[in-house]
Amino acid sequence: MARAAELLRAGQIVAFPTETVYGLGANALDPAALERVYRAKGRPAYNPLIVHVADSTAAAALVAEWPDVATQLAARWWPGPLTLVLPRGPMVPPRVSAGLTTIALRVPAHPVAQALLRASGLPIAAPSANRSGEVSPTTAAHVEASLGSSVPLILDAGPTSVGIESTVVDLSGRVPVLLRPGMVSRPELEELLGALRVPHPGDALAPRPSPGMLQRHYAPRAECLLVGSAGEAARVIEARAGVRIGALVRTLTLTGVELTVQLPPDPAGYARELYQALHHLDAAVPLILIERPPADPAWEGIRDRLARATSPTGDWPT
Repeated sequence: MARAAELLRAGQIVAFPTETVYGLGANALDPAALERVYRAKGRPAYNPLIVHVADSTAAAALVAEWPDVATQLAARWWPGPLTLVLPRGPMVPPRVSAGLTTIALRVPAHPVAQALLRASGLPIAAPSANRSGEVSPTTAAHVEASLGSSVPLILDAGPTSVGIESTVVDLSGRVPVLLRPGMVSRPELEELLGALRVPHPGDALAPRPSPGMLQRHYAPRAECLLVGSAGEAARVIEARAGVRIGALVRTLTLTGVELTVQLPPDPAGYARELYQALHHLDAAVPLILIERPPADPAWEGIRDRLARATSPTGDWPT
């Protein structure tokens, strides 16, 4: 931990666990350190970073305005898997936010992330610790496999507990906007905020207000297809005769596939194991059939990740 804090203060990058996924961290106030994150990931310049802080007080110090609703959301879900987008304060480099006037902030719940924040004394900008667009890492081994020697230090605390990235809510305008769904669900948020807007499509190269808004994202190298039934899967298997196929299922029983991973039936258990399963299947087969998740609001974050993993392009979501 002392070595990690030393590296961050020296402008280097460090991979560390949060409760959602492993992050690739850098001093959020150091433009040169931020560039190291973008280079290591191959991250597009228009994709902003989330800044991790130790508590609400540290978050409020980085913004130009801290509304009452941010206090309410922070009291309920921080530390935890919720990111708030607010007007960026003057001390924060524009590079954090892809040049936008906002900043995305989160207080992580993982004890190692908290320890690193306090040991370094810094706000830590940290996207997922993997090459841009690939499946996010939920173990230190995933980080090493994706980024290798480009990361001077990886803090290994075992598998993450939430498993998919944080919910992101934009509070910078008059009406709150749900920029990225996650395991803090829309109905839970709307109890406090009222009806949430969703973002409109924009220029494919325009800065995004939040990470996770590329149409193709969180994606294995293998081709991924969503299927709604065993019959639909069977038709794909027949049409792809001779192709090695894996399956990621929740309730379906499929025949004719080489490797099957069954995930828990509940959304929290499914999310926790999703990326581990995709990493496993991606290493084994060139085609992955994924059982379509339920339409229930509790599954919205999972549906979002799977829709992006199976999208053929990299443009703004439609």
